[in-house]
Amino acid sequence: MVTLSAWPWGNYGNLKYLLYFPLAAQVAYSLAYEEDYSRSFWCLNILIICGLKGLVHVLWSVYNNMLWVTRSLRINLKGVDYKQIDHEWHWDNYILLQAIIASMICYISPPLMVINSTIPLDIPLWNTKGLIVLIVLHVTFSEPLYYFLHRSVHRNNYLFTHYHSFHHSSTVPNPMTAGNATLLESLILCVVAGVPLIGSCLLGVGSLSLIYVYAIMFDFLRCLGHCNVEIFSHKLFETLPMLRYLIYTPTYHSLHHEGMDTNFCLFMPIFDVLGNTLNPNSWELQKKIRLAAGEQKRVPEFVFLAHGVDVMSAMHAPFVFRSFASMPYTTRLFLLPMWPWTFMVTLGMWLWSKPFIYSFYTLRNNLCQFWAVPRLGFHYFLPFAKQGINNHIEAAILRADKLGVKVISLAALNKNEALNGGGTLFVNKHPDLRVRVVHGNTLTAAVILNEISKDVKEVFLTGATSKLGRAIALYLCRQGVRVLMLTLSTERFQKIQKEAPDEFQNYLVQVTKYNAAQHCKTWIVGKWLTPREQSWAPAGTHFHQFVVPPILKFRRNCTYGDLAAMRLPKDVQGVGTCEYTMERGVVHACHAGGLVHMLEGWEHHEVGAIDVDRIDIVWEAAMRQGLSSVSSLSD
Repeated sequence: MVTLSAWPWGNYGNLKYLLYFPLAAQVAYSLAYEEDYSRSFWCLNILIICGLKGLVHVLWSVYNNMLWVTRSLRINLKGVDYKQIDHEWHWDNYILLQAIIASMICYISPPLMVINSTIPLDIPLWNTKGLIVLIVLHVTFSEPLYYFLHRSVHRNNYLFTHYHSFHHSSTVPNPMTAGNATLLESLILCVVAGVPLIGSCLLGVGSLSLIYVYAIMFDFLRCLGHCNVEIFSHKLFETLPMLRYLIYTPTYHSLHHEGMDTNFCLFMPIFDVLGNTLNPNSWELQKKIRLAAGEQKRVPEFVFLAHGVDVMSAMHAPFVFRSFASMPYTTRLFLLPMWPWTFMVTLGMWLWSKPFIYSFYTLRNNLCQFWAVPRLGFHYFLPFAKQGINNHIEAAILRADKLGVKVISLAALNKNEALNGGGTLFVNKHPDLRVRVVHGNTLTAAVILNEISKDVKEVFLTGATSKLGRAIALYLCRQGVRVLMLTLSTERFQKIQKEAPDEFQNYLVQVTKYNAAQHCKTWIVGKWLTPREQSWAPAGTHFHQFVVPPILKFRRNCTYGDLAAMRLPKDVQGVGTCEYTMERGVVHACHAGGLVHMLEGWEHHEVGAIDVDRIDIVWEAAMRQGLSSVSSLSD
């Protein structure tokens, strides 16, 4: 019996979806070769219903993760981490199970499904009597059966441990939790949801619309109860008091997940009242959450102000596809059909949106949030878009200052030197800011420098006169490393060279062509390299880089570093989103730099030029706070 806790296709991953193939094949075969379309008709409807049930979960998940809409109505304030996302990865197993059971009913007992097996469309589109019968069967059979079995499982340690603890091991309820259950539990739900439908058909009052509506509404209400966002107004229940016994709320069901000894009902709390298992705080907590709607529940200590990269990566957001967002970003070809729609959404955001929150985590009781400027990478290179972008960044900084945020860190292009001088524009314009503005480039430089082997005596540096390039060159020359600085501007080179101590100025060498580095095996890339430019590097070269986007891995006889990044401390909680192409739990160095600034309690802004003297200080602070370097070597 314990085997019913595991799914028969549990070891096959996404290959389980091949089990839908016989249904699709039956539809195609019947349309091509058979005159009797009854079975193909129902196989097609089974596939459509399964797709709609999955869409219901996805749309609820989208809403649940739209934090700029739902954050003040959230019930459990913790974040969903990678562990829970992985645990719920195959939340749709029960949909596949229902498809298999429905197809078996279709093949074994066609009379249940059709009136005339040769003309499947003879089944009524709608039957009001069927709706009445279905409601009666749901209230008198499905609700009490589920309540009794659910309560019994919770009160039997063996049954709970083997068959229901799997569902409750999700610490933060969300729509995907609704379908995440063992095989036995899902079989019971199939009976609970199936009897009203089959009963209606057996009594001759079934209809196609009834099947669609009940199958989809059943999942809709299950997702509603697990969505972790209180969507019902308390005024509704005050106006119609009896309604609170007829429909549960997300708060109501969250109390069941929290205490696990009350609120066992399927959808109707009246059965908890009759069974004396109603949590007395159910309605007060629901009212309290609704009264606090729109209020800031907690002020974040740290904000990382990010931006989009391109249209495809915009679908990597947790409020689009949570599972994909929990993995490093890669282009998924099957999402290409969504490109036009996503482009239109990003265009609308460009026109009407403002900076918004899209993710969060906690670190040592510090709330850390991701905010996003509603712009993609290419917008930053449009001359007419510059002012609008700076306005958004400024608005985010001022909002953070008003809320009482300690540190706001600017990501990638949000701190572009040509855009706002690495953040100096905002600090100079608002000298009384309490929030500390940080570009994080000091730690970025430290990460790159600590990746370079101590025995290296010569490096080739592109993007040499940029903010990061300057700091890296000045730091390395002080270590006695010869730096070949690629730049056509003698004036900018000499300006940097004069910043170095007199005894180390000769270690900085201006070069104007890539062939000057044909014998140097350590390249630090701050400017995009074409394959032709990479070809000048000798075999065995390692490309360190701080260029966005990263260069193509063209040379097979060389190694390539990833963008400067650091792994978050082990005591971080609620991290469930990957930062662009970074591994799980890894963030860009500029993000980590802002975190260190906040954790160390530093009171200065970190904007403009990098203070070379602070590179080692910031690195040591990062190590002290538990952040760790990430191996960047890859073939």
